[in-house]
Amino acid sequence: MTFLWVLLATTAAVFILRTPLKKYPVAFYVMAAAMVVLFAVEDMLGLSRAVSSILFMLVHKCTLALALFVIVMFIGVFSKTSKVRQWLQPIRAELSIIAWILSLGHMFVYLVAYASRFAAGVVGGSVAVALVVAIVLFALLVVLGVTSLRLVKKRMAKKMWKRVQMLAYPFFALVYLHLMLMLLPPALAGGAAAQCSVGIYTVVFFVYVVARFARAALDRRVSVRSEA
Repeated sequence: MTFLWVLLATTAAVFILRTPLKKYPVAFYVMAAAMVVLFAVEDMLGLSRAVSSILFMLVHKCTLALALFVIVMFIGVFSKTSKVRQWLQPIRAELSIIAWILSLGHMFVYLVAYASRFAAGVVGGSVAVALVVAIVLFALLVVLGVTSLRLVKKRMAKKMWKRVQMLAYPFFALVYLHLMLMLLPPALAGGAAAQCSVGIYTVVFFVYVVARFARAALDRRVSVRSEA
């Protein structure tokens, strides 16, 4: 349920902050990086319980980054003439970069923790598979994040850049797989919070898949009509 509230709040914030985000993207990148740094050194700084709880929810649980990725992906299901698409498309790359920065912090902490446990042989079952998936996600995240930067994008051929960005689809699918690998065991064991999370994530990802296929079919139909 936490993710649902974060997604709703993030969506509202994206619409409200669209103009300053487009004008001053670096300021938002710095804020995202600052959140990651605070999360990494919170014990040394002795942050208040309220601040630690917020960082734990948004960065440690990766809810803010995931919410941003969901928004970025859903922008593509709207028609190019829709007001939503026209309003948010110009900041799609900026949202991706913010999510990228937040995700790197989350993944680094988890990969370091689980890699040591994996090496010691104390991680097994679904968690071990989730770790492997996380490593693949980390690699995809680096590629997608770097190529989203304007400096890199300008130096790449347009066709090559589009091909690289297609990796967003397997990335999104693997995110869902990773979530299920982590949440299904406690959900099947009767954990109410895990069951709720599984349901919410499944609905969000299922709706996206259906909407994306529907958008592709509609765009293909329009293209055929324009060529006729």
